[in-house]
This record gives sequence, C-alpha cells and structure tokens, in this order.
Amino acid sequence: MRRNFFKRRYRDYEINPDEILIDDANVSRMNTQQFEGVFQKRISQKTLFFVGVFFILVFVIFSGRLISLQLARGETYKELAENNRLRQSPIFAERGVIYDRNGVEIAWNDAREGYDFSYRSYTEMEGLGHLLGYVYYPEKDSSGFYWRNEIGGQAGLEKKYNDLLSGQNGAQLIEVDATNNLINDSKMTEPINGINLTTSVDAKIQHYLFKGIQEQAEEAGFTGGAGSIMDIETGELLAFTSYPEFDPYTLAEGSDTQAINGFFNDPQKPFLNRVLSGVYSPGSTVKPFLGLAALNENLINDSTRILSTGRIEIPNRYNPSQSSIFRDWRREGHGITDIRHAIADSVNTFFYAIGGGYQDQEGLGITRIEEYVRAFKLAEPTGIDFGNESEGTIPTPVWKEQIFEDGTWRLGDTYNTSIGQFGFQVTPIQMTRAMAALANKGTLVTPILLQGNSAQKEGISMTISDADYELVHAALRDTVTKGTAQIINTDATSFTAKTGTAQVGIDNEYFNSWVTGFFPYENPKYAFSVVMERAPEDSEGSAGRAMKSFIDQVTEHYPEFWQQF
Repeated sequence: MRRNFFKRRYRDYEINPDEILIDDANVSRMNTQQFEGVFQKRISQKTLFFVGVFFILVFVIFSGRLISLQLARGETYKELAENNRLRQSPIFAERGVIYDRNGVEIAWNDAREGYDFSYRSYTEMEGLGHLLGYVYYPEKDSSGFYWRNEIGGQAGLEKKYNDLLSGQNGAQLIEVDATNNLINDSKMTEPINGINLTTSVDAKIQHYLFKGIQEQAEEAGFTGGAGSIMDIETGELLAFTSYPEFDPYTLAEGSDTQAINGFFNDPQKPFLNRVLSGVYSPGSTVKPFLGLAALNENLINDSTRILSTGRIEIPNRYNPSQSSIFRDWRREGHGITDIRHAIADSVNTFFYAIGGGYQDQEGLGITRIEEYVRAFKLAEPTGIDFGNESEGTIPTPVWKEQIFEDGTWRLGDTYNTSIGQFGFQVTPIQMTRAMAALANKGTLVTPILLQGNSAQKEGISMTISDADYELVHAALRDTVTKGTAQIINTDATSFTAKTGTAQVGIDNEYFNSWVTGFFPYENPKYAFSVVMERAPEDSEGSAGRAMKSFIDQVTEHYPEFWQQF
C-alpha cells in the first residue's frame, strides 16, 4: 500500500520514571546553556518541502523581474538614464512686434544680459493697456532648468493672437555630469520667430482720447470712462480705450507686488474694458434713432411742430387727483419744436410724444421702438473678435414681466424708454457702431482691430430714405453748432454729435454722461462715442468736456491728423 508522505508516523516508546527524574535533576551536571544533554529533534520532511518551495518562488520572481528590467523595459530605462545625462534646453523664439496703423512700435522685445529670452516692452503712451494686454515669462526650477518654457499672452492682443505672436521655440541638447555641470552642448532645432501684428489704431489718437477721459474723470469725480473712434466704412477702430487701465509693463515684470495688488484691489476696476464690457443707460443718445424711426413711419416730417412746456401730464383714470407727470430737463420747456430742434436741444417732451403718443401726436409704441433700436443692433454684441463683449437691455413688456413683480407695462414705461432710460442699457462699442450706421445711411459694420482684416457688413433690417438720414444728420450738426454739444464745436473739423445723461443710483444721486456722433459732417469718415461713468449729481463734468480735451490735444500735438479732412 502507498505510504502517505505527509501523514505523521507514530512509534511506541516506553519511558522509565527514573529516567524522567534523573533528567529533571540534571545529575550529570551537564551545561544546559550549551545544549548539553538536550534532545535534538529532526526537521520534518514536510517543513523542508515548504522551505524549498518558498526559495524556488523567490528565485523565480527575482529572475522574472531581472528579465523584465533587462529585456522588456531595458530601452525605457536606458532612455531615462540618458535623459539624466542629456538635457534639452529651449532656444526661445522672438515674440512678434505689435505696431499701430502708422508703423509705430507699441509692443516689442528687449534683450537682457544674463537671460535666455527677450523681455517685453510697451509704449509709454497711455490708454493702450486693455488693447495690448501683457505676458508671462519662462520660469526655472531649483536645478536651473526651465519648467515653463514659453512667453505667453495674458490679456488683450497678446492673449488673443498669442499663437501668431509667440512663434515656435528651438531646442538645444546639453550633456551634463552627475552634478549637473555642463559637459557639452549642441543645437537640435532653430527657433521660428513670431509674426508681427499691425493694428488699426492710431496710438497718438488713442493716447489723447484716453487723456481727455482721464482728466475729466479726475476733475469731475467720475469713476471711469471709455471711448472709441471707428471708420464708418471699414470698421477699423482708430481708438479703443478704457479708463482706468492697468500698466502692461508692471504686470508682465511681476516684481512690483504693491502696484499689482493695487490693480487687483482697485474699486474702479482697471481690468474692466468698459468699451466692450461696460453697460450703461444711453439716455438721450437714442433720440436720433427714434427720430429717424418716426420719420420713416410717417408719424412726423420736417414740418411737424410739438409744443414743449417743460412737462406732459397723463391723467390717472383710477385717481384723477394723482396724474403722472413726465418732465423735461429744462423746466420751462423749449417752446415750439421740430425734429431738428428736438435732437439739437434734447427735448424730452418731443420724444415722449413721438415715442408713446400724446394728445393728437401718434407715437411709435414700444414694439416699434424695439424694432428700430434692434435694427441698429443696440443692446446686441457687435461681433468684434476681441475680449468679452456684453450685450445690453432694451426694456419691453416681456422684460418687465421677468424683472418686476408688477409686470404690467404702462405708458410711462414707453415714455422713459423713449429717452433711453428705464433699464435701457448698451455698451460704448455698440453705440459707436450704431452711429456709424446712421452716418453711412444704413450699413452695420463689425469693428476690427487689425489692419488687413475685412469687416463684416450688413444692411439694417428696413429701408430708410436718404432724405430722412440727411435730416437727422443736419440735426446732429445743429447739436454742435447751437445745441447741447457746442463745447466740441471747433475749426479743426465739422463734428456732429448727440449728448446724453442718465441718472443712476438708488436715489438718482449719480449720473452717467455720453457724447456720440461722427465727423466730418459733410463727408462722414469716423464715428465716435465717449461715456463717463458715475459722477455725483452736483458735478459739472460731462463726456463733452472729455471730447473737447481730446480735440484740443490733437490740435496742439498732432495737427496733421485734421489735415486729412
């Protein structure tokens, strides 16, 4: 019968009690510390078997790992070892230069001793911060090797066109010893420098427009402002500036932490590009568009006369003793007014009447007001390929239902919308484009910031006669020669304009100020808008004053600009 190897085998032993006692007493005086007199038991075959299996498994595992390291992953570890000895260092590409429309450098590269890459320099002319943006630079680790190996755009054109401006770095292979000391180096690939950009802006014009806005803000207590000037046919932006601004050089350098923290903590929000992202009640700047609408709808003509007594009164059918009164900015009124006078002198009561209707004068009503305002794309993004563009709001019955608990639309809401208030909001760039479409008689042009780019164009969504456009043009010229924008009347060129003021704040304790228009009057070339944000109600400041400062500075320091007209 087969013997079971793992089965324990027993033998019978007979033990004499005396043997136990003798052993316990250690009669022989054996040294038990040296294991004298101690019985030794053989290691069992089962134990030997398991120990053997264990050592075989260990051998197999280590052999397998060795084979894996030497054969399967040998090339990988060889490459890692080589990389510990051979390092790749970038050869930095030169970033593209940014020029204004006249070939003036406004962002360029400066080599610095001890650096592998060029630092970015920016023009000292003010007002170009939001346009240009700024960059970040390569960084090294504690061993002296680059962990960030590119110069990247952080805002403005630097960010928008980073792929064009940055080019492509080259590479250099460096051999080092165990302590990272250089042994040898050789080039692998040459860098490809970035592409230069030529903007549509005139840096001097932008600088002087910014200075005009800045001076008015500081003198009159406005918290901010913005301005833009656009070619009415090509969409090229000649100026595109926002106050306050950040300093591109300081942010790119990153060393002046106090100044940088000042930018980020400034309540005046210097990182807000007010041209694109600021939304403001347009106030009376919407009046030319409503006047054009009333003319086109045959509600008025150039002979229509409306009496302005300083207010209109609407009876309250529920409580006749508490009628609603809508006042003009001039308490005594403006007398008999026509469309040219009403635009030039910004007669609120005239626009209450043609907007919502009054007595025998039929009004547009809120539906047609919205239709015409949207035809000129106010309160809609312009499509400019730059930055974060806000939209805006046109007050309508649907809007009021969504915003107010009492969503009932009333005649007074139409009146207030007719003078650009009651939740009406637009951006400065939208106003500039709308004024350009009014100047060129109906073509909406998308603003652009780079020369060589083609602007998208589209006609407004309705047909308006040249005669109606020209009547409104004449009214805008009257505004400068004898109306509310006389402050910008100049011999430099013939301006047209429309001013606007909108009360803001819980108790209307602040106001925003606008001026928008085009020039020259006879052969329009450029549309413009300037908005000044949030001055105290007793301030005498205005956007018109900022525009006058701009005109005066250009006349004094850059007179050749006016010579083209």
